[in-house]
Amino acid sequence: MDSCDTRTRAYKNGKTFDQCVQVAESLNPEFKKMIDQNGKILWSDILAQVDHDELIYKLTLKYLRRDGYDIGNWQIPEVKKFVT
Repeated sequence: MDSCDTRTRAYKNGKTFDQCVQVAESLNPEFKKMIDQNGKILWSDILAQVDHDELIYKLTLKYLRRDGYDIGNWQIPEVKKFVT
């Protein structure tokens, strides 16, 4: 049975999964600054910044949630800090 090897599968622009993870991690500090300055960032703004690469977009949201941000939902498509 064939299985997908994440090290060699090419995603958008020929990137491997590991390269997509690195790109998403490198973009997060910029998004965090924007959230700190403006209070929130829209999902559409993130999607435009990642050049409509769905995998990097999803990883970026995942890492923002991991770092303590509220990533919203389909009714509230924005990322903001959790209110404590």
